[in-house]
Amino acid sequence: MAAYPRRSALSLPQPARLAALALLSVLVQTGVISELPIFGVRIDITPLVVAFAGFSTGSGTGAAMGFAVGLLVDLTLGQTLGLTSLIYTFIGYGAGRLRELRDPEATLLPLALGAGAAFLALVGYAVIEFLLGVDAPVSAGELLREIVLGTIVGAIVSAPVWLLVRRVLQGAEERGRRRPARANPSGGLSPLAHP
Repeated sequence: MAAYPRRSALSLPQPARLAALALLSVLVQTGVISELPIFGVRIDITPLVVAFAGFSTGSGTGAAMGFAVGLLVDLTLGQTLGLTSLIYTFIGYGAGRLRELRDPEATLLPLALGAGAAFLALVGYAVIEFLLGVDAPVSAGELLREIVLGTIVGAIVSAPVWLLVRRVLQGAEERGRRRPARANPSGGLSPLAHP
């Protein structure tokens, strides 16, 4: 009697895992986490999920993930469509390019990437609202305080989000890495030249 290998929930194809991760992160963000403030600012895990997914899978997938998560956030909260998508697309693409160009292996990378994603999301949202002419009921000092504290909170919550994204996308990070160029086995300058 032949035993068949058992398939786990994480053996889904990468697009299905990314879609589930996007949907789950938006639902948890809007339903639970947005009600739990730290230091007077709300926690926002969606830019962290986008950055970590982009870092794990590459710039193209990161940009697509950013667009999808941003669109889900805009639809869920009833905001201007495309505003969050634009910011998150940039975050996902940038995190993927960081992995493709530098391939950093630092221990504190999740903290730095989480803080950077939170900072870009907060600043990007403030700049776009300013450009669209939306009147903000807060002063410049309060806005600066919210950006600084939001960046710190993003760094604090980045470790568990990093572990979750790595667990869900396990194996996908190898496909997102840039492969080194292969050497020419003939030793010549042209691959068409034969000795």
